Amino acid sequence: MSQLTQAARRCTTVLGAAALLALPTLFAAAHAADGYRLWLRYVPVHGAWLQRYRRSARELLVPGAARSPTLRAASEELERGLTGMLARPVPTEPAVTRNGAIVLGTPQSAPLLRPLHLGLRRLGRQGYVIRTLELRGRHVTVIAGNTDVGVLYGVFRFLRQMQTRQPLEPLAIASRPKIRRRVLDFWDNLNGSVERGYAGDSIWKWRELPTYLSPRYTDFARACASVGINGVVLNNVNASPWILTPLYLTKVAALAKVLRPYGIRVYLSVPFSAPITVGKLATADPLDTAVQTWWQAKVAEIYRAIPDFGGFLMKADSEGEPGPENYGRTQAQGANLLARALAPYHGIVMWRAFVYSTNPHSEDRVRQSYDIFKPLDGKFDRNVILQVKNGPLDFQPREPFHPLFGAMPHTHLMLELEITKEYLGQQTSLVYLGTLFQEALRADTWARGPGSTVARVIDGSLYGQHDTAIAGVANIGSDRNWCGSIFNQSNWYVFGRLAWNPDASARTIATQWVRMTFTNAVPFVRPVVRMMMGSREAVVDYSDPLGLASQMAGTHYGPGPWIAPSKHLPPDWSDTYYSRADAEGIGFDRTASGSDAVAQYAPHVAAKFASLKHCPENLLLWFHHVPWTYRLASGHTVWDSLVLHYVRGVVAVKRMRTTWRKLSHYVDPRRFQLTSAFLTIQVHEAEWWRDASIAYFQSISHLPLPPGVAPPPDTLKAYEAFCIPYLEGTPGAGPACPPDDAPVPR
Repeated sequence: MSQLTQAARRCTTVLGAAALLALPTLFAAAHAADGYRLWLRYVPVHGAWLQRYRRSARELLVPGAARSPTLRAASEELERGLTGMLARPVPTEPAVTRNGAIVLGTPQSAPLLRPLHLGLRRLGRQGYVIRTLELRGRHVTVIAGNTDVGVLYGVFRFLRQMQTRQPLEPLAIASRPKIRRRVLDFWDNLNGSVERGYAGDSIWKWRELPTYLSPRYTDFARACASVGINGVVLNNVNASPWILTPLYLTKVAALAKVLRPYGIRVYLSVPFSAPITVGKLATADPLDTAVQTWWQAKVAEIYRAIPDFGGFLMKADSEGEPGPENYGRTQAQGANLLARALAPYHGIVMWRAFVYSTNPHSEDRVRQSYDIFKPLDGKFDRNVILQVKNGPLDFQPREPFHPLFGAMPHTHLMLELEITKEYLGQQTSLVYLGTLFQEALRADTWARGPGSTVARVIDGSLYGQHDTAIAGVANIGSDRNWCGSIFNQSNWYVFGRLAWNPDASARTIATQWVRMTFTNAVPFVRPVVRMMMGSREAVVDYSDPLGLASQMAGTHYGPGPWIAPSKHLPPDWSDTYYSRADAEGIGFDRTASGSDAVAQYAPHVAAKFASLKHCPENLLLWFHHVPWTYRLASGHTVWDSLVLHYVRGVVAVKRMRTTWRKLSHYVDPRRFQLTSAFLTIQVHEAEWWRDASIAYFQSISHLPLPPGVAPPPDTLKAYEAFCIPYLEGTPGAGPACPPDDAPVPR
């Protein structure tokens, strides 16, 4: 009797196919074509691949599955995937009698794995190995990890291999995450609304919790685990104090129980003023002993309800949120207050560096975060991670990397990315953010010479830091397809994949997402991936070319380059503040002759940005105020180049729509029609951006349009008069809108 067969007789049989169909998950009942199943569709395999995969996946062995919810989740997922793709149940009998078995487990749960020398020791607590082996004359595939969650991640990697039609024999895959904490930040409010959310209401149904746990929560957890996301901040950074009351902590604990088997910890956004609003103290001063005692007691209460609670996310001293500066204290003193309460439980504080004061006399808002935090390097406790946006302004279509990434070697830093497309067309525009995320991660800070990338800062390898993290502002809502559009799902997917491995290729990830979400047909995959890879640059071209930033209307949707400071609008919330367009030229001077923001970067980077000749053209107007007639390397003047970028962006979006229209026979009607409609909306938006922007900037430059470029069809006054006062996900209204009979741009 073989070692494998003996182990099989000792194993606990996992769910069979009949039990699988009864699982309380909406995936089982989901329509195949409505987008609900995301990239986990597990559609049947055909042809030679089917025969190959059936030989490699004849039986499933999961020793000890009943003892671990996570290992049960892994085995259920594998059986779900194999049953779907192979179009028949995969036996899970307690005896393995033939080749083609798949064995899941850890050395603890599956003793037969111990002598196999799988190399697990170097893979840490979250890594996995997938190996095809000969064991006592039997050909098996082993999916193993040091922990059950590692096995779960390995299962999803194995299923991806099948979904993208890759060989299963031989396999020698080993992977571990380069970043320890990979977190989704939900900007969801307790009333069910979602700030900057464009996919319906919140998926968290607080009124129903803890009694009713929607099956959607489990499906969300599965999707996150499939890309390695292991943390969720449940509520908005503009936090309600109610989240810290017993009523809501009971609800949070119920969600934590659902997410836990999938390796996901919960975190909470909390308001700095909670000791006053919840604790009824007279102050929230971080140096006040009563405040410190209150936070210690509250943290103890949380851990009694949620033993694996991750910690807090804090937005302080920004956009009206209270913080330590209210009491004359530093950001470090505020963060350390929470860190010391969390430290006994190994919890962390993710302290946002998005701190600025709206000051009409401020020389340059993008300097403020660096000026506040750089002097505090080394003063934060070890369980504080400073959460820094990819750029120094606010999730713009393109920004230079945030200078703090090259300036705080003695402080844990994490990268904050925005998955929801607040400034990139929101729910309807097709914009694959993998290229933006990759650009941010590969930016070289030169903090320790060449190769000091943002990725190396946040994965701990540059400065030898132990606790590493990355966060993405979630784009998930109650819409049936989760993200408002099918292609928005790719941004959730690519965030998770790059969080696991920041050095991965955005193109490769896009290709795998397309194959898993739609089809493996090459005539579909190639043009769609090409479309995705150019989509972000198209939006930059028609909205913020050459390094312009913050040219959106007050709802962050559509053009508003004419929006100027007013009694109700501070300068740094206006668009003219950032373009600085005048009769002489355009752009924000951030060199030594201006705000000198370039000095916040390492000398090599600062010299490049400060040089008009060497500054990257796509950041030119971010760092320089340039004459309209200044000639670029292309030979075009700044004015002509600006106009041609607007035109090029429209052409690119029209090309995307044409490409998609030719692919209808590869896509189910429902998803095809939704994407077609959204691309038509995007074409109209791109034309609106082009025409309104050209009309405005031409009124300042007074220069003729380049040859062949048609003038805008409406007057500048008509574009300025058009206003959309309310949009899904927008807190409050935009600028004051004209009466209903105001002209609408054609």
